[in-house]
Amino acid sequence: MNRPGRTSLLLLVLFSCVGCDQATKQLVRVCLPDPVTYSFWGDFVRLQHVQNHGAFLNLGATLPEPVRFAIFTIAIALVLAGLVAYAIRKPGIITIHVVAIALIAGGGAGNLIDRILFGGGVTDFLNIGIGPLRTGIFNLADVAIMAGAGLLLYRGRRGGGGIPGRR
Repeated sequence: MNRPGRTSLLLLVLFSCVGCDQATKQLVRVCLPDPVTYSFWGDFVRLQHVQNHGAFLNLGATLPEPVRFAIFTIAIALVLAGLVAYAIRKPGIITIHVVAIALIAGGGAGNLIDRILFGGGVTDFLNIGIGPLRTGIFNLADVAIMAGAGLLLYRGRRGGGGIPGRR
């Protein structure tokens, strides 16, 4: 794939992820009161508005605020910029890797926007499971990140190399 096509695909997927993520989080902030949990499909899906000041499963939420800012805002912004630059500049990178990187960067950017706009917190609202076996509370940005990582792992297991840019 040539660089203009790769860049267009990357930006399309990235901005779609950010747009969907931010739209759903705005709906949650407006329509879902904090302490209320809504259950759907026999309690398979729960909607519950929480602000997560840590990473996955609230890890790092108890770190001092300057440390959380350095890790979850500055370091993540640098990693995301590096991923995007890599996907655009790497000669010979295959389409599935561009999409995977765009999903990871789009999800990361969606959560980064929350951290910048809402005092270091990320709006989470989805929880799925059966009975006591449940996920943590997450958002669409987290889904995009996991989908991107899953694509890289899938490609790697099929012999295509999980590392973007390698065949």
